[in-house]
Amino acid sequence: MVKIVLASKNKHKLQEIKEILKELNIELVSMDDVGLESLEIIEDGNTFEENSMKKAVTVMEKTNLIALADDSGLEVDYLDGRPGVYSSRFAGENATDDENNKKLLESLKDVDFNKRTARFVSVISVVRPDGKKLVVRGECEGIIGFEKKGTNGFGYDPLFIVPEYNKTFAQLGPEIKNKISHRAKALEKLRRELNSFLGDVI
Repeated sequence: MVKIVLASKNKHKLQEIKEILKELNIELVSMDDVGLESLEIIEDGNTFEENSMKKAVTVMEKTNLIALADDSGLEVDYLDGRPGVYSSRFAGENATDDENNKKLLESLKDVDFNKRTARFVSVISVVRPDGKKLVVRGECEGIIGFEKKGTNGFGYDPLFIVPEYNKTFAQLGPEIKNKISHRAKALEKLRRELNSFLGDVI
């Protein structure tokens, strides 16, 4: 079994990725598990790809283990793609989910429903100690609601309506979300490519 370090301290993200990749012959561990609980990685890239790769390379270099990093966020068309790479700190550094959601609703005040189109984006990078790299991207289209609905999920999930279900990610729950989300789509691509990427180390 190959050990892979997830370059994140987000327990929700770790659980979500573990669930989707559970059939692969890998052991996914967190930064805490490898003694990197105090490591802070500055996400100063202009794209999800840059941030994802920076996190993966940093953790790989610190541990000499294969590292996997996800950088994800919300792009709102009416806001010209914002909050984008600033999704987790849209309302400021160390902003809470509630504060970010509140700012998003304020930014879209009085905007018609059909102009509130958005997408969640997830870019996953995997880096091996020998320098070999793999990058995949997944997107999920949706619409930003007028109020929070649902109690599952995290981040912008209570505002992100999936048109096919007419429910937010937070209303759908993990079973459905983990099949249709941006991260699920990126991880599905990853799952198809990971065995060949790890071929000589499995």
